[in-house]
Amino acid sequence: MKTLTTSAHVEPDTTSRMDVFDSTHRGGCFVSLRIGGDLVDIALIARPGTAEALRTLARAADDAARVLDQMAADTTEGAA
Repeated sequence: MKTLTTSAHVEPDTTSRMDVFDSTHRGGCFVSLRIGGDLVDIALIARPGTAEALRTLARAADDAARVLDQMAADTTEGAA
């Protein structure tokens, strides 16, 4: 990954989309993953050969979602 460090809060209305760019004459083929909201839009560009890095990212996001689900469950149980 090229170096850039930034942060943004994921909110319930955060959107995401994937676009395919398949142009051999203008920069080659790649996909763009966009994660956005009202003020911030982050685009991750992935070229052929980086599929495993995207799968690793997806697994990490899924793990984070599970942790958040557990935190919410623990908070709900503690309030009862």
